[in-house]
Amino acid sequence: MSHTVDAVVLDIEGTTSATDFVVEVLYPYARERFGALIAGRSGEPEVARALAGVRTELGEPEAGPARIEQALNAWLDEDRKATPLKTLQGLLWAQGFARGELVSHFYADAVPALRRWHAAGVRLYVYSSGSVAAQRAWFGHSPEGDLRDLVSGWYDTENAGPKQEAGSFRAIAADTGIPPDRLLFLSDRAGELDAALAAGWRAVGVRRPGEPYYEQGLRGHAEARTFEEIDVAGSGA
Repeated sequence: MSHTVDAVVLDIEGTTSATDFVVEVLYPYARERFGALIAGRSGEPEVARALAGVRTELGEPEAGPARIEQALNAWLDEDRKATPLKTLQGLLWAQGFARGELVSHFYADAVPALRRWHAAGVRLYVYSSGSVAAQRAWFGHSPEGDLRDLVSGWYDTENAGPKQEAGSFRAIAADTGIPPDRLLFLSDRAGELDAALAAGWRAVGVRRPGEPYYEQGLRGHAEARTFEEIDVAGSGA
């Protein structure tokens, strides 16, 4: 499975990292701290925008702190990809990583591959439903240290758009300045791979046993069990 490209764009959950870690460690961490965040940091512009976003999604412009916290917890239970939720989670996780209370998870094959591709002159980007703040904290506090220097840019549902819409991938291509057919997207979700292909990208599904979408399969997309099965070379190779 060989690709000569200018950049690889990475999903996180189920692709570079275990979804179980997010669900079992990070979600409870955020759940325990939503109330304090709403009470103590609502005057911060990013927090204020997210809280306004929660009210908009609820259709309740006067929703108070207790109602907002209730909604956030309900969305967590649903694993809903709501941008305001992801923003607030990301702020809390970034705080936890900075304090040394959290260390992110990467599959054993992921970091060596990322370093290998980076050394070969391939640019790396992240596109996750988690906020940019959460992405940066995740890569900045890995078990192998700070990996942020490997990444050329960060995209989420706020600055790029929903991950199962082709327009989001077109927006990323335009922002990076890389032709779509020189971009390779790696994800564990068939709908996201569909959207990337519809935007003219290359795409490979990463199908790891035990991940939530493993049993669903990838609807005919090229697939790999680990990054070791994906051979990536830079355009100058």
